[in-house]
Amino acid sequence: MQQDFFAGLTGATIVLPQAVAFAVIAGLPPEYGFYTAMIPPFFAAFFGSSWHAITGPTTAISAMVFASLSGLYEVGDREFIRAAIVLSLMVGVIQIGFAAFRLGAVINFVSHSVMTGFITGASLLILLSQIRYVFGIDLPRPEHLPAFGAELVAEIGHTNPVSLSIGLLTLCVALAVRHFRPGWPNYLIALAAGTGLYFAFGPLAADVATVGHIDEALATFSLPGLRIDDVSTLGSAAFAIALVGLLEAVSISRALAMRSGQMIDPNREFMGQGIANLVGSFFRCYPSSGSFTRSGVNYEAGAKTPMASIFAALALAVILLFVSDLFAYVPVPAMGGTIIVVALKLINLREIMHFFRVSKAESGIFIITFVSSLAISLEFAIYCGVIISVVLFLDRAAHPRLSVGVPFPFRGRRSFRPVKDVGGPVCPQLIVVGLDGPLFFGSVDVIRREFRRIETEYAEQSHMIFNMRGVGQIDLPAAELLIEEAKRRIARGGRLYVQTKIPRTIRQLEKYGVTRHIGGGKVHLYKGDAISFAIGELRHDICQACDVRLWHDCPTFPQPHPDAERTSSADRTERQD
Repeated sequence: MQQDFFAGLTGATIVLPQAVAFAVIAGLPPEYGFYTAMIPPFFAAFFGSSWHAITGPTTAISAMVFASLSGLYEVGDREFIRAAIVLSLMVGVIQIGFAAFRLGAVINFVSHSVMTGFITGASLLILLSQIRYVFGIDLPRPEHLPAFGAELVAEIGHTNPVSLSIGLLTLCVALAVRHFRPGWPNYLIALAAGTGLYFAFGPLAADVATVGHIDEALATFSLPGLRIDDVSTLGSAAFAIALVGLLEAVSISRALAMRSGQMIDPNREFMGQGIANLVGSFFRCYPSSGSFTRSGVNYEAGAKTPMASIFAALALAVILLFVSDLFAYVPVPAMGGTIIVVALKLINLREIMHFFRVSKAESGIFIITFVSSLAISLEFAIYCGVIISVVLFLDRAAHPRLSVGVPFPFRGRRSFRPVKDVGGPVCPQLIVVGLDGPLFFGSVDVIRREFRRIETEYAEQSHMIFNMRGVGQIDLPAAELLIEEAKRRIARGGRLYVQTKIPRTIRQLEKYGVTRHIGGGKVHLYKGDAISFAIGELRHDICQACDVRLWHDCPTFPQPHPDAERTSSADRTERQD
């Protein structure tokens, strides 16, 4: 408990400047960042599954809130604030729905490159949005890049040198402290340095804006103000924010769980995030999620249980009772410099380069999501990335690979390798075909074509063992394909044998009638058993004349006659020539 307490204190000092920065990114007054950093952590810690993840305002969610509302309402006015709080309510309901229907596995269908492209695009938009404050010039929002670029070129000559000095000093101090003293609160120190320079300029800084007075630093109960038309107006944005929030929260929880040895329950994490957002909307919070920075600091500070998150929220409330008025004097350019550092930290160039080095598909998903976030909208980008991820997943699932395998010595034991990789002879009557991929309605046509190809290439081998080692379940179209293949093998004077170790697959083979059609004893748990059984049904006259002797059971048959062996060897040599 003591370690959790001190970890909570550390987290409270980190979130002070972050809460203000994130609220500014969302287009909200600073106090709404404090509310969102105080209330949601309580409920996410209590109902979630992670020991170390901290919930609160985040960069990506804040950017999405602004992008969703800025085209509908005047930024920062009462309707804008009301809509942001209603978004939290709707996001919470959607996330609880995900948990109630146990849809935690849905996040596995979203490629990591989608989140990287989305966060990179959002970070770049956030960075560009702060140029106006750091340079002290009037610029449009960067959502329309051509107009933003043209206006930046036109206005750059009117840069306020005092604003630029304050912003650059804050940015440099934040980067320097993070590099040389990573354990120190770099944002807090940077804001203090920028504020100090603001006062040092004296009258020269008269036209530099400050954050201003914070009306109520502590959250109080208030109804969200939901209207009927909000469902249609904000529904799409709420769903996108809910999805991104869950992806962030579960990604952070899993990353920390790998270090701590904890097991994460995605459905419980969904429930924790949903309740946190739902309850938070009654305390004037905007949508929240798992915070990368605060969660990492919480773990490094020695937190052991979710109590650290609760201590951090309580400590923040106590600190704000004494220091909230000090934020009124923080200059806006200093806030802008801090936000630029936050945005830069989220752009992971190493990870982006890794995508381009190892996978065309992942790099393509990244590019599409990234460009969509800049050229269209953040909401569209996340939907676009998710759809492309699902399409690529289905395409891969629908194109499994089949290969004819032969025994091959490996580390002192025989294992099966594709014959096209290791070469060597094949049995003249029996082949073993391995399936690498799923067997379901979407892959049936591809597998049928592969069966026909194998049938043509191995026309003499009428018996086939079908190794379904990785198939966890089958459906009716897949079962009908196996029955069809069994009938074709029987018509050629052979048999189909199935090998699988998975009980559910075996039950489904029986349920759909596959076991009945291929004949008793044709479904086996192990390849060795399947091979032994199949050899017993081969033509012994061919076995007697064969000199391949590929299987362990082959020596139990009479050895080939010397004349037959010489003839067989000569024929094989002639074929190889």
